[in-house]
Amino acid sequence: MSFTENVAAGSHGTPAGTFRHWLVLIVATLLTWQLGESRGGGLLTAIILGIAMIKGAVIAFDFMALRHAPLLWRCLLGGWLVLVCSLIGLAYWKGITP
Repeated sequence: MSFTENVAAGSHGTPAGTFRHWLVLIVATLLTWQLGESRGGGLLTAIILGIAMIKGAVIAFDFMALRHAPLLWRCLLGGWLVLVCSLIGLAYWKGITP
């Protein structure tokens, strides 16, 4: 079975599952917004970046159906998410150290 046949076979999941993922993304967005409004240090920033990385993974692997994609694509996208969040964290850390 090719990748396109697998996607056509319903690998995107059920409407109820999609709704659950959407709801989790909405709650995570509201949570990061609320955390961002509070005064916090590096740990809070790390938590917000972690939540953002999880949101990116949910979008990529579930909404974009990469969960069933070839391993290379999953590794590339997962690595990209880790790289971007790490660079943002590094930039933040370098900006707060004297």
